[in-house]
Amino acid sequence: MGQLVADRGTGFSSLVSDRYPASACLSDPQPARLPRSRQSTAARLPLAGVRVLDMTRILAGPFCTMLLGDLGAEIIKIEHPQRGDDTRSWGPPFKPYERPTSSKFPGESAYYLGVNRNKQSIAIDIKQPQGRAIVEQLARKSDVLVENFVPGKLAEMHLGYEDLAKVNPRLVYASISGYGQTGPYASRPGYDVIIEAEAGLMHITGEEDGAPVKVGVAVTDLATGLYAHGAIMAALLARAHTGRGQHVDASLLHSQTALLANIASSYLVGGHEARRWGTRHASIAPYQVFATRDGSVCIGAGNNAQFARLCRCLGLPLADDPRFATNAARVANRQVLVAAIEQRLAQESTRQVLELLEGCALPFAPVNNLEQTFAHPQVRARRVVREVEHPCVGKVKMVGPAVRYSEAPVGDRMEPPPMLGQHTEQVLRDVLGYSHEQIRQAVESGAAATFRY
Repeated sequence: MGQLVADRGTGFSSLVSDRYPASACLSDPQPARLPRSRQSTAARLPLAGVRVLDMTRILAGPFCTMLLGDLGAEIIKIEHPQRGDDTRSWGPPFKPYERPTSSKFPGESAYYLGVNRNKQSIAIDIKQPQGRAIVEQLARKSDVLVENFVPGKLAEMHLGYEDLAKVNPRLVYASISGYGQTGPYASRPGYDVIIEAEAGLMHITGEEDGAPVKVGVAVTDLATGLYAHGAIMAALLARAHTGRGQHVDASLLHSQTALLANIASSYLVGGHEARRWGTRHASIAPYQVFATRDGSVCIGAGNNAQFARLCRCLGLPLADDPRFATNAARVANRQVLVAAIEQRLAQESTRQVLELLEGCALPFAPVNNLEQTFAHPQVRARRVVREVEHPCVGKVKMVGPAVRYSEAPVGDRMEPPPMLGQHTEQVLRDVLGYSHEQIRQAVESGAAATFRY
């Protein structure tokens, strides 16, 4: 768990992690405050002045709180004193430390770095009575609490919604779980790939004649984080009218089921069981990925005019064929149509196909890998990738906020993801008003851990 060492800067004992020794990265303690040059930017952000207590880990919850942090909220991330967020150990890849450390890992994990910017980290053991007391004290002074424990777990520690609403009736308490706070599956833990299988997504994903597959990114986790983020914003707006917070109940299962959208509606309204289509569309043809001589392109022709332009650009004599005269006819004769297009495109390189389709006024794109994605001229022009300076690993590239605001500098404020417990001392002192002696006692009791980087 580390060792107690004399803290020359404050005069009290401080727990220094075995992973990150006192001189590992920074010679001086790093304050929780934004740099002076960025304080004015933060003040103009939509959620400036909103404090969020983040008791989440892994992806859905941290993604949600990162979005709130991007909008200017103060995020206080509570982490286990020894291991921190689980994703700190999820690698490779790791961003290597630029200075010697005793960490058992070669650096900060890319997974953790990807969803934890604009946060402060405090190391608190909530299994300790004083650790739970610290959480309650922070909840008194917070606007929002976000957690992703198995339902009922925090209530057992007297940190559930009913408990904290008594000490802070204005608290918006957001719970993210696998299956929701009620129902026969409520006590089960939730995992993205399991919910993809259980809530229909895996059944409709994959090639027509292949096995079910998961989506390439944890889309269920991310969607749940997005739903929770929006729900928290709505609850804050409601509080402005009622003066009271409320319990927000977001789950992976419900979020994924909602994401079935028109597929769900087709079943509920028409009784149509869904199936896998690969990259094809059940109701439109052609609308799919086609192989070229050296790669793949995705082409869509959603109406007759687009189909006629596609045929003209590719030099295919199909536009006047009665088998393809309407979209319904093209869907009915999909196999013949697709075979003709495949035969034509297999003669050309991807670049040649893109040149043929350029200016044809129909949707098309190459199937890009990540290198090609981040080299995309539009991605570069929109500054999708941002760079922050991390105190221990140097410059870190990351995908910035996805939405721009005309009246708020969202994305200009980009603080690096914190080291474990980097802000424990600062938060206890500045937010809770702890004295040096009180912080020392919290550390010695095992309730908190402070670190010097």
